[in-house]
Amino acid sequence: MATDYDEVRSDVKETQENSLEALQSANAPDARSVVQELDEADGLDGAGVPGGEFIAEELIVQVIPQANDEFTCSSCFLVRHRSQIARQSGNDIYCTDCEG
Repeated sequence: MATDYDEVRSDVKETQENSLEALQSANAPDARSVVQELDEADGLDGAGVPGGEFIAEELIVQVIPQANDEFTCSSCFLVRHRSQIARQSGNDIYCTDCEG
């Protein structure tokens, strides 16, 4: 007896039909109500902060000036010790990491 392997099995076919019927009969929300819910949930209280809170906190940072034995790399703009100078051309100084 020949078997048609391309034919959909009966148990799979029943499951597909049952799931389609279940989806059609489900009480799914329409697109307008979903968009309206998203718009309502999207409104922030005007603070512009992701959490919706405005935090009034000052950031205090002590700035230390560049020392005499340091330089600022012209490529990565990091402050490095003079022992890390790889190349100097005019006013531009490059560190060993950028020239390596």
